[in-house]
Amino acid sequence: MAKTFLVIAALSGLLAVIIGAFGAHGLKSKISEEMLAVYNTGVQYHFYHLLVLLVTGLLLLKWPEAQAFKIAGWLFIAGMLVFSGSLYILAITGIRWLGAITPLGGLAFIGGWLALAIGFYQNL
Repeated sequence: MAKTFLVIAALSGLLAVIIGAFGAHGLKSKISEEMLAVYNTGVQYHFYHLLVLLVTGLLLLKWPEAQAFKIAGWLFIAGMLVFSGSLYILAITGIRWLGAITPLGGLAFIGGWLALAIGFYQNL
């Protein structure tokens, strides 16, 4: 599981840089300031959570059987996909109902952080 999370984190970092650059250079003149801010929020949370996914993968190298760390990793991945993904699509397309699913990604992030805390408590 550690290897999976580390590879996903690295590829997610690659995507976050590409997506961020696209927003800064390709979207700046094409979408409103409000939607650009929404897009940038997606990029920001994407970066934060790919970094914590990287840490989670490293933790699993030391504690490969730690269920809480495994759960945290999957929740961080889900959060990046749903939270950041919905913000990217919302900003580019203007489809407002996507804003209704963004909080589900936020809940995944929250669950990931809670699982990480539980993992620390159980394994340190």
